[in-house]
Amino acid sequence: MYRKGEPTVAATIRDQVFAQPLERVADFKFGRDVANVFDDMLLRSVPFYAEMQRMIGELAADFAVEGTRVYDLGCSTGTTMIELDRLLPPGVEFVGVDNSEDMLAKCRAKLGEHGFRHPFELLSADLNRGCPVDNASLVLMVLTLQFIRPLQRERLVADLYRGMNENAALILVEKVIGEESLFNRLFIEHYYDFKRGSGYSNLEITQKREALENVLVPYKLLENREMLLRCGFRYVDVFFKWYNFCGIIAVK
Repeated sequence: MYRKGEPTVAATIRDQVFAQPLERVADFKFGRDVANVFDDMLLRSVPFYAEMQRMIGELAADFAVEGTRVYDLGCSTGTTMIELDRLLPPGVEFVGVDNSEDMLAKCRAKLGEHGFRHPFELLSADLNRGCPVDNASLVLMVLTLQFIRPLQRERLVADLYRGMNENAALILVEKVIGEESLFNRLFIEHYYDFKRGSGYSNLEITQKREALENVLVPYKLLENREMLLRCGFRYVDVFFKWYNFCGIIAVK
């Protein structure tokens, strides 16, 4: 049951995308099969996902300004937008962007189910090709930047910076590589223990890892920080860290 003050993260259909042996594991795609179980996938695959959503909501309320736009790039099923809908002032317009039509359809349905109050627009776009941002007081990329091709990543962030208002914030949640190989190995082992504790089998973990290998390319935490500073952000700090998951906030 939802209680006032709690993030609106709700599981739907149980994720069994990789539960059966596959002859060939194809690259991971955010198609209909994934969109239908994505909320459950996040809750069971991302440590402290609900807590991160709560923290994002608090920080978003610190920076979102009436008469401006809030962009959620890689909005997927709209979980973050729904969380922010109850926290941000009424004069804020939301723009959700995703390259998956199946995710956008799920997002649109969820926004309707939750009685989304703010004006919003949902756009289909490949972030590898850039994304126009205008009059933004807040830009969110929650587990999104890691899926942008490395050669396009810094250019995208620089474009976002140019479209953001002064004192606007960029909030990132990323999977990161440990600074040392020893720690990286340990962090990954503990992460897989977390997934097993969430009910995933070794087969599911192995097949999903293979599917993501060429699609999700993480940076080190310091590499992300240095990129943000090169793009012009004045302040960059970490607001969440769990082994190889990290929340970063940068202010223009």
